[in-house]
Amino acid sequence: MPADTINILFLGDIIGQPGNRAVFFNLKNLIKKYNADFTVVNGENSAEGFGILPAAADQMFQGGADVITTGNHVWQKAEIYPYLDEKETILRPANFPAGVPGHGSCVVEKHGAKLAVMNLQGRENMSTIDCPFRCGRELAKKLKKDTPLILVDFHAESSSEKEALACWLDGQVSAVVGTHTHVQTADERILKGGTAYITDVGMTGPEDSVIGTIKEISIERSLTQMPLKMEIADLPVTFCGVLIKADAQSGKALSIVRLAEPV
Repeated sequence: MPADTINILFLGDIIGQPGNRAVFFNLKNLIKKYNADFTVVNGENSAEGFGILPAAADQMFQGGADVITTGNHVWQKAEIYPYLDEKETILRPANFPAGVPGHGSCVVEKHGAKLAVMNLQGRENMSTIDCPFRCGRELAKKLKKDTPLILVDFHAESSSEKEALACWLDGQVSAVVGTHTHVQTADERILKGGTAYITDVGMTGPEDSVIGTIKEISIERSLTQMPLKMEIADLPVTFCGVLIKADAQSGKALSIVRLAEPV
């Protein structure tokens, strides 16, 4: 019989090869530690900080990810385009205009339960694409016909836009988790309608860095204003994310806990 509650592990933006290695070699241990029924990771920064490649996606799935979400950098590597069409469990933001490669949502089944995952992208200080609010509400209605358990990765720059979307979808989805800024926020909570929320889950990347990149280069860029190329810091990684417990029947979140686990 299916469990009464479902544990959903979500990990923030995987940064370059350090993040890829950490997921491939250590994610299964994290899944076991937290007894996660479903695991979702954001992989849009896994290709040296910009985009995702098929080989890295395969490694994430082999490492234990059930679904991979992305964001504004998903289009950086053209090699991923056919993969996005072929593999339903790697997502690009659903509110891109019709006709682009890939899928914006999916449903996965494990342990007698189904989890729907939706990927949306914000518009404040980002590309002007279709409305994530209207798209999110419409998709939630469709997905709810299949399962009450719905997780939303909202890849956005603006904290106010993230909070507004969570309020808009409160009671319609199990969780709205923010990605993109790479810095974990401390505002995890359950909204009035039963939706878990956090503004940003943080990154799965080197902690001794500037959002995953070599800090000395970032400092030099700021001091000189020169367009120096950012490079991923090849240093020990911290898994940042959240563990969400949800009622399997209603889909309402029961708890959300921030995670910051050094590898």
